[in-house]
Amino acid sequence: MWKKISETPLKIGFRKILNRVFILPNNKEYEFNIKDEGPAVCVLALTKKNMVVMTKQFRPGPEKVLLELPGGLIDDGENPQQAIKRELLEETGYSGNFEFIGTCFDSAYSTMKRHCFVAKNCEKIQESNLDETEFIEVEEITLKNLREILRSGKMTDIEVGYLVLDHLGLL
Repeated sequence: MWKKISETPLKIGFRKILNRVFILPNNKEYEFNIKDEGPAVCVLALTKKNMVVMTKQFRPGPEKVLLELPGGLIDDGENPQQAIKRELLEETGYSGNFEFIGTCFDSAYSTMKRHCFVAKNCEKIQESNLDETEFIEVEEITLKNLREILRSGKMTDIEVGYLVLDHLGLL
């Protein structure tokens, strides 16, 4: 059985890291560095014509421009429903009818819990209102194109795409 014996918070730039030490099932001690991240939201947004609203943006980790599902961190004082409505509107200018699908983990080495949504009947109601570090182009793609992108592995929220497509019976 795993047993945590210590946890030390660290800060590197704007990132928070937790240095966790565990006793493993073989009784050996091992240290893990965990990204300490707040809860996040992500949405598969569908227009009235069943086009998928995507954000095209540079991602510093893979150092590539990727088509992504809209989303972001939940601000203090927000619930997930408020956060996803704000994020979709800020990043794309779109709004629609939101439905909570479920949650998923970001990775085995992160504390982030991602709240997954689908938004149907989306329409553009305003221009994007981006943060100073966001440089986003909005694109509408077909569900077929979304499936191709998901299969390619070239996006960071693949699990959300599959969860929503499964929920909608579109896999």
